[in-house]
Amino acid sequence: MTKVYFGTYTRRLSKGIYVADFDSKSGQLSQLELLITEPNPTYLAFAENGQIYSVGAKDDQGGVAAFDTDFSPLNHVVETGAPLCYVSVDESRQLVYGANYHKGQVLVYKRQTDGRLTLADFVQHQGSGPHENQASPHVHFADLTPDHFLVTCDLGTDHVTTYDVSDKGKLRKLDRYQAAAGAGARHIVFHPTQKIAYLMCELNSTVEVLIYDGAGSFEHMQTLSTLPDRYSGSNATAAIRLSPDGRFVYGSNRGHDSIVIYKVLADASLELVGHAPTNGKNPRDFNLTPDGQFLIAVHQDSDNATVFKRDTEKGVLTEISHDFLVPEAVCVAFSKR
Repeated sequence: MTKVYFGTYTRRLSKGIYVADFDSKSGQLSQLELLITEPNPTYLAFAENGQIYSVGAKDDQGGVAAFDTDFSPLNHVVETGAPLCYVSVDESRQLVYGANYHKGQVLVYKRQTDGRLTLADFVQHQGSGPHENQASPHVHFADLTPDHFLVTCDLGTDHVTTYDVSDKGKLRKLDRYQAAAGAGARHIVFHPTQKIAYLMCELNSTVEVLIYDGAGSFEHMQTLSTLPDRYSGSNATAAIRLSPDGRFVYGSNRGHDSIVIYKVLADASLELVGHAPTNGKNPRDFNLTPDGQFLIAVHQDSDNATVFKRDTEKGVLTEISHDFLVPEAVCVAFSKR
């Protein structure tokens, strides 16, 4: 059995971070349990030793939360205002990165020897965009490039910004890529062997294929829609994932409520394969299982998880089930241990 962890909102039914068993032979989820009680832990990141860092809140303040390997709380680092929306772990520097959507900030935390966090640095983004949701900066992603720079996606300004990071967690801006105006740059993934990145844009439902120079700079290569040609309803994209072998890219559509599937061509550009309905409402996040054989999507508004078997040669998804209850789930994560 593999353990699957779910981050959630706690506005209706959920109480925090949940865990379930996943059978990697049958593709069945079972035994959902509340693991950690925490307000709105909407994104999770595991350290290699099994400690968990999540979006967190305490005393009506927002920030990040740290939990030990036995899932007991270590500490919160919070301040007035909204919590983060994304967290990631930098093992080599013993840092944790955070993105604050509402404040438009990039934050860096230093991991102490016991796993507790202290704030090391932050950068306040500036600017806006043409879309009604872009009145101010909205940092939605902060994680590492393959060469260990920090890359951030700002949905409010359409910027992808790279930073050099010192061992103490201090940030120095390197470069900035401008996505299409009004695109809403949300998340980015990197090809495992080629100098290519795939940028998920929330507001115009596209993926931008970017050439990455390996030193913090991006150049536009291709843009594809995440939606079928004939779809005219509302939509906002969310997560983007790359198969472990680098042959397929997957993204989630909220509105169309589907997973879009692309094939990675020889030059690392993308070709549409198709769409798989998720049979739920608002699939904000999904993830591939560590072996790449299955895809698990969760739904913020319909409280269900959908499991797909993945054809590793063609990339297509075949639904196994969509009736496993996970309340208000918006993140799917696996421990690195």
